[in-house]
Amino acid sequence: MQNNENVVAKQETVISNTSGKPPTSKDSVVNLDAGDPTMYESFWKGMGDQGAITISSSQTISYFSDVTNFCWFLEPEFAREIRRLHKLVGNAVTEDRYLIVDTGSSQLLQAAVYALSPSDTPNPMNVVSAVPYYSTYAPLMDYLRSGLFRWAGDACMFKGDAYIELVCSPSNPDGFLRQAILKSGGGKTIHDLAYYWPQYTPITSPADHDISIFTISKSIGHAGSRLGWALVKDTVVARNMTKFIELNTIGVSKVSQIRAAKIVKVVTDSYENPIPENPDKFFDFGRRLLVNRWKKLREAIKASGIFSLPEFPSETCKFTGEKAETLPAFAWLKCEKEGIEDCASFLRSHKILTRGGSYFGAGPNYTRVSMIDRDETFDLFIERLSSLH
Repeated sequence: MQNNENVVAKQETVISNTSGKPPTSKDSVVNLDAGDPTMYESFWKGMGDQGAITISSSQTISYFSDVTNFCWFLEPEFAREIRRLHKLVGNAVTEDRYLIVDTGSSQLLQAAVYALSPSDTPNPMNVVSAVPYYSTYAPLMDYLRSGLFRWAGDACMFKGDAYIELVCSPSNPDGFLRQAILKSGGGKTIHDLAYYWPQYTPITSPADHDISIFTISKSIGHAGSRLGWALVKDTVVARNMTKFIELNTIGVSKVSQIRAAKIVKVVTDSYENPIPENPDKFFDFGRRLLVNRWKKLREAIKASGIFSLPEFPSETCKFTGEKAETLPAFAWLKCEKEGIEDCASFLRSHKILTRGGSYFGAGPNYTRVSMIDRDETFDLFIERLSSLH
């Protein structure tokens, strides 16, 4: 695997050059390296002013949101709407859980690892995840060169009793539901559930873990609001996570929380109190779009004869009551053609930017492709992919 600092530098270079904009011509670079959820832009444009808010100039003066809560920067309205959303979808247990808010799921991950790492041991706590793991885990754990924790690689290869295992389910990059690999009394587990939402995967049961982390960006498509939240069982862990956030950023933006609370309310209301003149519902929209995109991608892959994709079982989704297939936010592409050793480099030569398998602890014959970019970008990708043979 590449040096973590080089990985971060390369990712930042690729993202800063062409991300965040639709293609301007048929010859444009197609950037599907990042997981920017711009496919939801058309939905929110169609909702008009339903998600609009007005925040008075006096509303965000104080640092404090709720002094009765040890997570004193958590806006009560945001907490209320998040619990309501989970109850609607049925994807997480919220009763008897502390809700911790932070700038994003990556920041919450750092807070959780900090909270679970003993401060009185001579060696840092080992942090592991099963290959293919989320590409940011390794650089995130090593970036600060902390004396409390360190990245230790593939959970399947780890030997020892003291560890923190990161479980991303559905997995980024390959889309499969995951469970913890390691079983030890001295081990801890953090569940990253950014994609456990009904547009991506059937909801088979409410997640019931010690620490479950979610994010606004992948749940309802508002990455720019920069918010994530954790559902935490243990009081001490929740307090330590809050302390980490307090020391790091002195709380979380009230404006972002108030905005997110309104957007989440729009989503939940559309199911619980539907408006006849605007019948479209967020999760239905996302699933329809991903059904169409995965169908197009599989057809293009079959026609090319160069790549393969994972196959996923269909299961009954308790949210919809219907049998549903898994439709991951990313396609985990494998190059099968002889002579192509680096899948990402091959696609880059055709002006398609993806994230190579080595970032995820896998081989260079794999690459990750975002399925959640704008329609114009995705359609140009499919057109270009279909021309490869």
